[in-house]
This record gives sequence, C-alpha cells and structure tokens, in this order.
Amino acid sequence: MKFIIKRIVFITFLLTINISFLTAQEALKSTEEEYYDFLSLQGLVERPTLGYRTLSDSVWQLDDNTEHVWGNNNLGSTKILWQAATPADNWFANGLFQGFKYKIFGPEWFNSYNTAAPYGQNDGALWQGKGYNTALTTGLRLEGYGFELTFKPQISWMQNLEFDIMDNNAYYSNKYAYIWGYGSNKGVDAPQRFGDKSFWNYDWGDSEVRWTWNTFTFGFGTESIWLGSAWLNPILHSNNAASYPKFDIGLRKTKLTIPYLNYDLGYLEARMWLGKLSESKYFDTDETNNNNQITGMSVYFSPALLDGLVLGINKICLSKWDDDEYYKYLNPFYGMKGSYHQNEVEDQKISISADYIIPKGGIDVFMELGIDDHINATESIDSYITHYWHTFVYTFGLKKQIDINETFNGELLFEWNNTEMSQDFQMHWSYNFGFHSAITQGYTNKGQWLGSGIGYGGQSQYLGFKLYYPKGNSLIYIHRYNPDNNFLFKEAIYKVATGENGELHKTTWNYYKGILAIGVQSNYYFTNSFEGMLGITYSRIVNPLYNQASQKYEVWNNINFNLALKYSF
Repeated sequence: MKFIIKRIVFITFLLTINISFLTAQEALKSTEEEYYDFLSLQGLVERPTLGYRTLSDSVWQLDDNTEHVWGNNNLGSTKILWQAATPADNWFANGLFQGFKYKIFGPEWFNSYNTAAPYGQNDGALWQGKGYNTALTTGLRLEGYGFELTFKPQISWMQNLEFDIMDNNAYYSNKYAYIWGYGSNKGVDAPQRFGDKSFWNYDWGDSEVRWTWNTFTFGFGTESIWLGSAWLNPILHSNNAASYPKFDIGLRKTKLTIPYLNYDLGYLEARMWLGKLSESKYFDTDETNNNNQITGMSVYFSPALLDGLVLGINKICLSKWDDDEYYKYLNPFYGMKGSYHQNEVEDQKISISADYIIPKGGIDVFMELGIDDHINATESIDSYITHYWHTFVYTFGLKKQIDINETFNGELLFEWNNTEMSQDFQMHWSYNFGFHSAITQGYTNKGQWLGSGIGYGGQSQYLGFKLYYPKGNSLIYIHRYNPDNNFLFKEAIYKVATGENGELHKTTWNYYKGILAIGVQSNYYFTNSFEGMLGITYSRIVNPLYNQASQKYEVWNNINFNLALKYSF
C-alpha cells in the first residue's frame, strides 16, 4: 500500500510541476469553446477547424500576450509533461510532437429541473425529462509522438416524472414511442418519454484513441461530431444524442500551397467515418433491427482569395448494420446515379454549407442547405430545374460582436431553421427529413436526434444577446419553434385524396404544436479556475399533444432551472 501511495504522489507531482501553456482543447458547446469562437469574431484567435469539429479537433491557440476580457480566468490548457531535449530532425519526426503532454477536463456537474415537460438539447446522452436531471463529466487527455488518448465519459441520472403523452396504441407495442402514423413512414425512435421510472445512464462521451502525423489523422472512439457552423440546430450532426462507436480517417485543417511557387491556395479539411448506431428501449420489440450503420463524409475548403470564407459539403448514409455490402456506402458518389429506388435500403442525406467571418466588422454569417435522398425520378438536370426544393431544408444565421467598452463586450446571436416537408409532398406521400421507411429508427441514436436537437419537420427562430465581462457572461434569449409541423401536414395528403379536406380547417389547422421559450443564463468565475452557471427558462407549450381529434385546446407552462459547477486545471 505504501508503494502505491508513493507512486500516486510521484505521478501527481509530475502533473503539477509543468505549467507551460500550449493550447486549449475544448469540448463542443462548452463555455470555453464558445468564448474562443467569440474571440475569433474579433480576429484575436483563429478557428482550428473549418466545419468538422470534435473535442480532439477543437484546439485553440491564443497568444499569452493577447488582451481579452477573460484574460485573468483559467480557461484550461494543455501542458507539457515531458519533451525531448534534442528532438529528432527529419521529415517524419517533424510531423510529431516529440514528448508527452496532458490536459485534465473538468470535473463539471450539470443539473436541471423541468416543472411540466422535457426541455433541453445538445447535452449528449443526458435526456432532460420532467423533474430533476443531473450529469457529471470529467476526463484526461494524454498525447505523445502522434498518439492521442482521451477519456471523458458522462454519467447521468434522470428522475423522469410522469406527464401526458400522445396515445400511439394503433401503431406501436411500446406506448412511449413517438406516434407518426400513415404508410411506410410509421415512426422514429424518438420516445415521448423514456419509460416510467427514473434511471441512470453511463456514456463513453468524448473518449477515443487516435494517431496524428502533421494533419493526417485516424482514430477509434466515441467523440461527438458537430458539422457546419450552425450555433444551435445543425442539419446533420451535433452533440445532441448519446455517443456511438466509430472509426474515422482524414485531414485536419491543412494549408494548401503550390510546390516550388509557394502560392497559397487556402485551407482544406476532409474526414470520413463509419459508426454503429443503437436503438433505444422504447421503440419496438424486434431484437433483429436494433443497430444501424452510419457512414459520413465531410469536405471543407477555405480559399485564400476570400479570407474568412469557408465552403463545405457533408454526406451521411444510414444503412442496416448487418448489410453485407456495407463498404459501398463509403463511396462518396454512391446513389448519385442509377435507379430512383436505389436508396430504398438506406437513407442518404447531403448538406452544403457556407460560413463567412469578417473580423473587421466582428461579423459571422452562416448557412446550411440540406437534401434528403434523390431530387426526383428523372435522374437528369431537369429534376433540379423543376424540383430543386424537393426535401429541401435549411439553416441560416448571424453572429455579431458588439464593442461596448474595455470591460464589457457583447455578442448578438441569431439562427433560423426550417425542416418542414416541401409542398410537392401534398401530391406525394407523408414525409419527414428525419424519418425513413427502411431505417425504421430514423435519424437518431439511442432515442435522440443526431442533428437538430429540436427534431425535424418544423421550424425554429432563435435570438439571443450575450454580454461578456471579466468575471463571466450573461445571456438573454427568446426561442420560438414548431418541433414537427409535418405531423399535421401529413393529414392533408390523405384527406384531400379522399375528399375530406373541407373539414381540415376545423380538425387540424388550429392544432400545430408551438413552443415559445424565454430564458436568461449567467456564467460566473468565483475564482480564476472555479466557475458556476445558473439559468432559468420559461416555455409556453401550445398544443403539446396535437389534439386535433378531440379539439381540446391545451397549453402547458414549463420552467426549466439549470445549475452547473466546473473546475478548470
């Protein structure tokens, strides 16, 4: 025992003797990552990624001499554990950090309470149901000679109190599953409630093993991915759902130059990954369909001639895990040609994004356009001329830095999302961007949406103002959204066909589900390393159960309280 204690003391000593600042490596949507992104609006720091973000890729480098409003706060940093006194000097060794460094994450303890209904998103495996919810995460990252080992799990507990849900007995054996009815698009694995009891959940979170040489990288793990520049609801991927195991390979942000001429072309970033998705306990009782394969490809380019502009394209394909030809989905051009019905056994989605940051004005404008499967059956340019908007969804937004004085600095945040079905589906069949007949769980993992945290089939408008000051920041926001207007749009498809449309304005028009959320949130540094977060959000939930059949107009009033504590090393 004495020997073990001596070893622990010695290791602790090693971890504390070296305080050399290197870089800041931040988790997605963390206070620190959003602060560094705010500094990028002012040109004080350069974004480390173009459009593909994970904890491992989010490495911010801020000069010690740079003055900024949180200059006296400890935002966490990567520190050198040991470095070779005389590093090898050759083409291979120069692409590696010749030594060892480490970073400690957290610990961070998050708590929330919902008085009437579930509320919360972009929180990993945590599902913030009615009642008390809590999550604890901490971790350690070690790097050396190209190897990267990250261990940052999340453990959570959800009280999961009872609230009214929609009756789905006509479609599912599990009463907690989301109801969507009609045709082959019967549903999605997005439970209304995760059972009838409180429960614990362990998730591997942002954990992985990786090897990197210069900007070439490959790894295996469960780190969450954020695609594109959307601040709240990206179309294809976020950290809203539980993590899943995956292998990825590609290039981190890489500077491109023409050899010998030294002509700067800009930056390139490219990544490909293959992962395994899982079904929740609250979807169906078929044990043979519990897992899906996700195959993703992402390419971003920032041209040198237009400094600050980033263009990108992402493609994601969901298929069944037991598909013997799983490898064909790694072909980025798969599904671009051939039969219109080629994609009946998989679900393909593409998004195109653009992001333009102008540091002189403190402005960042961004957009993302998404398309699901094929445009039309003709497989020609005419399809794009006549039906470019078929399955078309979009996100656009703005960030604006606002100078106030030397002590206070503001940031305006605006984002608009629309994932409603295009109107040509009124002469087609029921549809939702997040659903698919072959991939019965839809665009989810373990019961939560992979991309947009509010789901698909609706629209969202978010406006917020964040004020930064030396000891923290405060945010005030208003968020109005419809989670799934398609739930009602599909009613018109079949009732028009049967001549029942005359009554739609009575039975359906007034029963869209809408949510208006108004909230305030503040982060405060009690010491330069210990911070706390306190927030409160009032949500007015109109027609929470889409009660068009009973014509019962209903409003729920939910208050979400949240509190978090975090220590940075």
